[in-house]
Amino acid sequence: MGMMIELAAADGFRLAAYRADPAGVPRGGVVVAQEIFGVNSHIKSVCDGFAADGYLAIAPALFDRVRRGVDLGYSPDDIAVGRELKAAATTELALLDIEAARAVVAGAGKTGLVGYCWGGYITWMAAARLPGLACAVSYYGGGMTDAIGEQPRCPVMMHFGREDAMIPVPGVERLQAAHPAHQVHLYAANHGFNCDQRASFNAEAAALARTRTLGFFREHIG
Repeated sequence: MGMMIELAAADGFRLAAYRADPAGVPRGGVVVAQEIFGVNSHIKSVCDGFAADGYLAIAPALFDRVRRGVDLGYSPDDIAVGRELKAAATTELALLDIEAARAVVAGAGKTGLVGYCWGGYITWMAAARLPGLACAVSYYGGGMTDAIGEQPRCPVMMHFGREDAMIPVPGVERLQAAHPAHQVHLYAANHGFNCDQRASFNAEAAALARTRTLGFFREHIG
């Protein structure tokens, strides 16, 4: 089990984050970028999972600048609230908060970034705009196909669902064609397939994506 801590961003803003430490010496650090539902029980469990795999994991509360303590479920009402919060957030400020989290785990060694949904998009932008990341992994990052022109500074792995109407396959294929040096994986699954609290959860796709992600982290972080 991890704990809530406080981070200080470069502009002086202080935000919450969930931190999960491994049992032994860390293999490195992993920053986890949330979905539109805040640092909820699912994101905390993701951090706990990476800590169990040997990484110091931290999930900054990227909505704290808009509303503190966001912890949503996955009902239609929750989705509506999450979308409103995402619309009020900005990429630039989210990247400041990602960088604040990266600075905290930097002492553990090389640092990777993984993000889901909106956090998957933020991961893509961070890979292109923030220095110091060893690698980045994006899960169904909405908006990535509209940001094809971004040029990642580190190796990137991307996971998408073929049945995801919000991120149509042709857009994913254009993204892949524009960035052949990076890995793109498509699954017979829908948006949110990695989250076991959502109706779209796909255990087979989630397990395969996790295996690939951990292999990627082992290669680039340690």
